[in-house]
Amino acid sequence: MRRVPAQIAARLPAAAELFADRGLEETKVEDVAAATGVPKATLYYYFAGKEEILAFLLQETLQQMADEVAIATQAPESAAIRLAEVVRAQLRVMADQPAVCRALIENLGRAGRMPEIASSVTEAYYAPVQQLLEEGGRDGSLRATEDPASTAMVLFGAVTMSALAYLATGQSLSPETLGPSILSVVLDGLRPADSES
Repeated sequence: MRRVPAQIAARLPAAAELFADRGLEETKVEDVAAATGVPKATLYYYFAGKEEILAFLLQETLQQMADEVAIATQAPESAAIRLAEVVRAQLRVMADQPAVCRALIENLGRAGRMPEIASSVTEAYYAPVQQLLEEGGRDGSLRATEDPASTAMVLFGAVTMSALAYLATGQSLSPETLGPSILSVVLDGLRPADSES
């Protein structure tokens, strides 16, 4: 895939609406061109097909998440406080990109077969959260976990599936509403038994 100019990238979220509403199989490149205002020939210049457009949209959302997670993990707070901010950041990004997230639901199996997506999730989320979990075990703000890598995956899955459940039912995703429930479960389960922080 070629580097996509910003003016074209800014129009592509309209394709996410189509993929979410119709599914990738039922959406034609002509439909994407009509919805985005990007000529079909231009779309084919930058993308091999619909699957690459979906991959691009998911990558863009993951990059936004990576940026937000990086800010959260670099704060000068305890690991537990930074972990809570990572959860809120993930929810904010998903709330900001509801059509892309709904397209992910519709095309979850296909997205799972995109190696670049798996690599991006690892870089954007798993690796920094694993590091936070390890730091939390050392600074005492989180319970030490036997397998921080798997715990990071579980956390990503819990937040993702909770948010997708809202979006799949047509509800508006509010990080302020959903965040405290997730954080209560996550932090109560990860804090050391004798900790109040």
